[in-house]
Amino acid sequence: MTEQRCAVIAVLGAPNAGKSTLVNTLVGAKVAAVTQKVQTTRALVRGIAMRDEAQLVLIDTPGVFAPKRRLDRAMVAAAWSALEGADAVLHVVDASAHAHAKGGADQRSIEDSAQIASKLKEMDLASILVLNKVDAVPRPALLELTSKLVEQGLYTDVFMISAKNNDGVADLAKTLAERAPEGPWLFPEDQTMDAPARVLAAEITREKAFLRLHEELPYELIVETEAWEERKDGSAKIDQTIYVARESQRKIAIGAKGATIKTIGELARKEMEAAFDRRIHLFLHVKVDEDWTEQRSVYRRLGLDYEA
Repeated sequence: MTEQRCAVIAVLGAPNAGKSTLVNTLVGAKVAAVTQKVQTTRALVRGIAMRDEAQLVLIDTPGVFAPKRRLDRAMVAAAWSALEGADAVLHVVDASAHAHAKGGADQRSIEDSAQIASKLKEMDLASILVLNKVDAVPRPALLELTSKLVEQGLYTDVFMISAKNNDGVADLAKTLAERAPEGPWLFPEDQTMDAPARVLAAEITREKAFLRLHEELPYELIVETEAWEERKDGSAKIDQTIYVARESQRKIAIGAKGATIKTIGELARKEMEAAFDRRIHLFLHVKVDEDWTEQRSVYRRLGLDYEA
């Protein structure tokens, strides 16, 4: 009988480097929120991928950046805490941002990636460099970027992938599985994430809210699954509240004649039905809570350190 192997893998990177997309692709199921906006991963998300007899426990972390607010500090602290006890560290770098830097978000991504590399070196933590979004970079520019990053002497391996298109991800998974230490699996073979359904449901709605609201609403919103009722016909009734910081944001989230919240609800319900393989009755409410980013209970529910 083949020995079971299990590896805990921390996935680090600057905001919007594609960490959540990579974790979802490796797992083969939706376990983390993915949007074009940065900082959609607030707490540590554990995705569970099986490769032959190896179980890969992937810790998708919030993007690492220069924190300004309490919530920012807590997210960055959570990201670094993922390294404790990890068998491997993936440093995911947005190759497109580095190769086509035009200032703004691209420049911030480069600076954040450099800070991550510097801290990993300071901690004497060898890691695997994962260059993501390589499909958007010409080969000469990609080779130049790779050479520049490898010169730091920090990385044991380099993988060039497009997590969104699933290009190169199989080779990365194969290497991670081969290097996984022998030991029992931490989770059942058919489990894909280490989070209760209520949490996943809240994450799905939060993702749809970000996608629908675009630039209209900043990150001052949180979704709570307030109630989950099992019904006799096998369906579930879910009540959720979207908390925003100001009355003006509440009006934006609801939209004219409730159109915006209706769209968010429809998108979230469809994804929940696919995720939970059952009919879902979803009811959304929007409430104002001006200081939710300062409440200890919120940080506790998100798995973040209030004092970070």
